[in-house]
Amino acid sequence: MIIKTLAHALSPAGVRGRLSILIFHRVLAHRDAIRTWDIDANDFTRAMTWLKESFNVLPLDQAIARLIDRTLPARAACITFDDGYADNFTVAMPILRDHGLTATFFVATGFLDGGRMWNDTVIEAVSHCGKSRLDLSEEGLGVHELNSAVTVRQAIMNILNEIKYREPAERRRTVDYIAAVAGVRLPNDLMLTSEQVRAMRRAGMLIGAHTVTHPILACLKPDEVRSEILDSQQFLESLLQERVSLFAYPNGKPNIDYRAGDAEVVRGLGFDAAVTTAWGVADSRCDLMQLPRFTPWDKTRLRFGARLIRNLWQNEQLRSGQMACP
Repeated sequence: MIIKTLAHALSPAGVRGRLSILIFHRVLAHRDAIRTWDIDANDFTRAMTWLKESFNVLPLDQAIARLIDRTLPARAACITFDDGYADNFTVAMPILRDHGLTATFFVATGFLDGGRMWNDTVIEAVSHCGKSRLDLSEEGLGVHELNSAVTVRQAIMNILNEIKYREPAERRRTVDYIAAVAGVRLPNDLMLTSEQVRAMRRAGMLIGAHTVTHPILACLKPDEVRSEILDSQQFLESLLQERVSLFAYPNGKPNIDYRAGDAEVVRGLGFDAAVTTAWGVADSRCDLMQLPRFTPWDKTRLRFGARLIRNLWQNEQLRSGQMACP
């Protein structure tokens, strides 16, 4: 198979080993005409089949240890999820187990047991408001036509982009305003429960920290950054009765969503590794506290594999000095 052959050449075993870390968020039970950015169960099943055909999928903690020791197998890959959505347990995990795969789930602990992330408040409010037009001009967010899945999706994206980097208290007030104008009863079952997190760990999945409230770390003071990270780590360690050694930066873009100093906070708290959302492949030259991740979104085996190969090929440019690890 051409993808496996190319992956083997670009991701060899041993000292030149490279680690492709895939990132996901939600896995919907069924395709959603509005939430087209989220993968559904059928597409996720196909993606896991294709990944397993061409790559050696490892648990992230084992992969990190072997990256350090320079003993990675050829075509090494890991699967990760961010945020802690309930469908990670109800939809994604059964598919992973059917394929004999292990993933790492990074959990924002403040939303467990009935919480809801601010972006989901916006998504749910706009998606289900039942109006043909949503007037948010009182808050300077404009008037949005909602007469099709396309216009609803565009409205959601525009609103999210507008308020994403606002100060947390201001953003909370704004999303409450949006929900009130939309007149929607918001769900309280989008995120994992504590017992589901425990069950995932018992099933062999890995659990990592992802802060408490999923803030943009670059917008916080150093003591606030440390508290967000440490409190989430300690909560999970108490919940699972074991060390939590892996961390994922919220949003995760270097120098935009987190700073170099924030990575040093993670290092100082004793994590073994931390992952970003900067695209790329991890190798021995990468900072363990700033490992890149990547998601191929294609719907066919060839395109899915080709995008993974392209991501590996770009790592070749990194090694030649034309690109840089985060």
